[in-house]
Amino acid sequence: MRIDAEALAKKTYRRVADWRFHWYHRAQATSIHKRLEQTLGKTNRADLDRADAYAREVLGHARYAPWLYVYTAIAGRFKEGWIPDNYYGRVVVPTLNGGYGRTSNLKSLQRAMFLSDAFPDVADFANGLFIAPGNAVIPPDAVARHLFANGDSLVFKIDDSIQGRGIHFFDRTTFDIDKIKALGNGVFQAKIVQHETLARFAPRSVATLRMTTAVNDEGTISLRACYLRLGREADTHVQSGTHVRVPVDCATGELGDAGYLTNWSAVRAHPDSDVPFAGVTIPAFADCLAMVLEHHKKVPYVRCVGWDVAVADDGSVKLMEWNGGHNDVKFSEATQGPCFADLGWDRLARKAPARASAIPARVPEASRAL
Repeated sequence: MRIDAEALAKKTYRRVADWRFHWYHRAQATSIHKRLEQTLGKTNRADLDRADAYAREVLGHARYAPWLYVYTAIAGRFKEGWIPDNYYGRVVVPTLNGGYGRTSNLKSLQRAMFLSDAFPDVADFANGLFIAPGNAVIPPDAVARHLFANGDSLVFKIDDSIQGRGIHFFDRTTFDIDKIKALGNGVFQAKIVQHETLARFAPRSVATLRMTTAVNDEGTISLRACYLRLGREADTHVQSGTHVRVPVDCATGELGDAGYLTNWSAVRAHPDSDVPFAGVTIPAFADCLAMVLEHHKKVPYVRCVGWDVAVADDGSVKLMEWNGGHNDVKFSEATQGPCFADLGWDRLARKAPARASAIPARVPEASRAL
């Protein structure tokens, strides 16, 4: 019998990538759950049994149970409708976002795609060219003049940057065009002076809202999850390895009473500034909501999007970036979920596309930082 070596190699690759993906998720979720039990006490065994049954019978495999354990420990009970983070990455993202979602990795395309001034993009660097908004190529001898026409400092984000990595700061004196070329394709953004309400928590780094919107089968777009990301005292920008996350009420914009550190321990105030979370409402929250809903209308074929939003000192809303890949859902599911129970995502495993692109080639966000 003739063997198709290429087909066999692809099948083997998919199996190895699939195993690796779920192994990382299991290891991380198990570690988090053990830590939670050290502070919250043992999770009710009956609830864990329900999580096991839900993973097998509804989602289709026991490998989806570990994140359900984490959610159960945080919530204090099991809830049907939760989406485990590895199920989201393995099933939901490739089924509902596919290749369209991966375009969000190309930072230099976002302003051109959305035709929006909400992005604080000053220029792009792509394939050796510096490009101004409107797609006009900037001559090399005019690059610095263009970039610093309205300010003395800016931020450069390389394509495919995640979790705060790949972000570089430049000012007039440190800007080096050769260094940019060495870093690769990306986008230049103006530095933002954040609203004083948010600056009280961590003044050195700009706080960002992670707002997750989704499109249902009727085409209606809605906000499904929201939390505030705050940097630590030494951070120049918010990073997944150090950030503090605080749930945000999707209807009112009010912060929850507790925030969570990267080890998932709860705190009532920012650990460095000691500013409490309770009673604080995100400034211009209604404008933030309107902004992400309006922009998602432009890419409805990316069915779930995580938007990183900042509020400037004058109350204006800035879209820092959009994420159509494996954007974070585990934190919101654990602290506020189930956030997507009415969308039928639990049934997607039965029709998930079996292809290599369904498996992220790199270690997923959920597996890199607690």
